[in-house]
Amino acid sequence: MKTAKDYIIFPLDVPSVDAAKALIHLLSAHVGLFKVGLELFVRTGPDIVRWIQESGSAGVFLDLKFHDIPATVSCAMVGVAELGVRFTTVHCAENPAMLQAAVEGANGKVGVLGVTVLTSVSGQDIAAAGFCQEYAENPTRLVMKRAETAHAAGCTGIVCSGQEVSAVKERFGRDFIAVTPGIRPLWDGVSADDQARVTTPAQAVKNGSDYIVIGRPIRNAKDPAAAAKQIADEIAAAING
Repeated sequence: MKTAKDYIIFPLDVPSVDAAKALIHLLSAHVGLFKVGLELFVRTGPDIVRWIQESGSAGVFLDLKFHDIPATVSCAMVGVAELGVRFTTVHCAENPAMLQAAVEGANGKVGVLGVTVLTSVSGQDIAAAGFCQEYAENPTRLVMKRAETAHAAGCTGIVCSGQEVSAVKERFGRDFIAVTPGIRPLWDGVSADDQARVTTPAQAVKNGSDYIVIGRPIRNAKDPAAAAKQIADEIAAAING
């Protein structure tokens, strides 16, 4: 049965394996998944994935955001599938064939999540990138367009902000996984930092998020384990409320 802590994905956005291992040791009993992104993976390679898997019950979300020609993405995904991670990511901002190749390469061994629009991206950023006005005025429209592409390609789900989860679940159903970054708990003051589209853990879960990615409010706390537990309590209240 999924518990409140299982909703939490903690990003290991640190520059060294020692820093990562310290956080894993501290938080493995308090989060559902550890996110390994580009910064850490470039420094450690697959070894950190194996170390997490051997260190406790928390799983791995390998967030490398593949974006290349279909053949290259498919071959890379075969390698990811061999690592035994729970989820991995591929950008939706390209042709559907790339997403389909990712799903084929994963071969059902890892959940493929399509990255829709990064939570650091605002409407102004979308306009500056040359997208039409309807997407710049309402980024949710672009998220939904890319979610549709990911769903049609057979992806397990998507990565989107908590502001878009309700619409995603309504359109594609509860089984289409929604992973939500840009999360700031109430006690953190919902500070945006470099995120443009943020929500609280409770809001995201109420909207239908299956997992929330939350880093700095835990990592920068005086007691990271206590901060993670406090977030889990906020999630539990939302689930039971």
